[in-house]
Formats: sequence, structure tokens, C-alpha cells
Amino acid sequence: MRAIFIDRDGVINKDPGGWTKHNYVTELKDLHFLPGSLKALKLLKDNGIRVIIVSNQGGVSKGYFSKERLEEVNALMLEKIRASGGDIEEVCCCIHRDEDNCECRKPKTGMLEKAIDKHSIKPRDTFIIGDSYVDIHAGSRMGIKTVFVLSGKMTLEELKKHDARPDYVFKDLLEAVSWILEKEKRKSDRAARRRSEGKRVDSGEEDTDSIRDGGDRA
Repeated sequence: MRAIFIDRDGVINKDPGGWTKHNYVTELKDLHFLPGSLKALKLLKDNGIRVIIVSNQGGVSKGYFSKERLEEVNALMLEKIRASGGDIEEVCCCIHRDEDNCECRKPKTGMLEKAIDKHSIKPRDTFIIGDSYVDIHAGSRMGIKTVFVLSGKMTLEELKKHDARPDYVFKDLLEAVSWILEKEKRKSDRAARRRSEGKRVDSGEEDTDSIRDGGDRA
């Protein structure tokens, strides 16, 4: 896995629902990074894993803020992330409303499909981390391993009401990334052992390691 998909609001920064105007990050002052998220992004960069943000931002089409303001918020986010040692390969945002019936708005898969093609990503070899059923449904439809974090807008009970069953559940982005990196290391170590023993290494071999303490298999 050399790339990973991550939702923005509720995963990297505090979800704006319930405390901002229109429930969107419409002002620069409303961008607050969640505890541990900057460290998690640095860990991914340090381990050579590209981060692609996939975020629904329908407030633009609703007229709550402009596309230019969205770009300003994302630019501030990127500045802070890079200053903390992390990096983002690409920020993908859908600015449409549900009623626009576009193909890019999660839970549809348009954003993921374009990024997979552009960055030559193998869906079965990567993860999507999100805080909503739309992330889980979109990832599942693309054959991507899904991770739900409890730092955003939904509880696990609310998630299940949408018939969303993530592969893994963690407290927040840092906990999820830490486990994913441990999983990658175990997979790499197994492959190295097989090569040293002269055995064939299957890049698509299923990792059957159980989830570490702190997360739940949904």
C-alpha cells in the first residue's frame, strides 16, 4: 500500500456540524485539527505513503461559501500539515448537493475512481478512513478496505442504521494510522521471510492478522 484515502472533516479536522455557520468550515478560523491528526499524517509521509483527501463539500453548491473559499481553507490545511512534517498528494472535493446527482459525491465512487486511475492505486491494497457511512459505502463499492473513526459526526450505532459495515473501527486517525503501519510492517516482514526461504511471494496475499487492542472489527 503506497497510498491511502482519508476524509477531511471529522477525521483530520474537527467536524463543523453543530458549531459553525451552516455546519461547514466556511471561515479559516473554523479549521481546527483534531488531536493526533497532524502526527498521523507525518507518520504516513515518513513511511512513504501518499495521502489523498476525498471530501464532500456540498456547501459550495448550496451557496454557503464559494469555491475560492474552499480552496483557501484547503490551502491553510496543507500549510499546517506540511509545517508539521506531513504532506498531501491531492485534495479531491465534490462541491455538489445530493440532489445534483453527480457521480463524484460520496457514497458514489467518482472521486475514488479518478484518483485510483490517476495515481495507479490498487483498491484491494489500500484503505479509506472516514467518519460517515458515505465513506464506508464508497470504499466498499470500490473494493477498498474501510476504516471508521469515532472522532467525527457519527457514532458506530448511527453508522449501522445506514447498513454500513466498516472493516475496522478506531478511536481516531492516529490510532488507525498506527495500526495500518503495524499491519504493513508485518506484511513486509512475512514477505521478506518467504523470500529468504525461497518461497513465492503473492502481493495479493490476504493479511489475516487480527486487529490490535484499541480497535474493533465491525
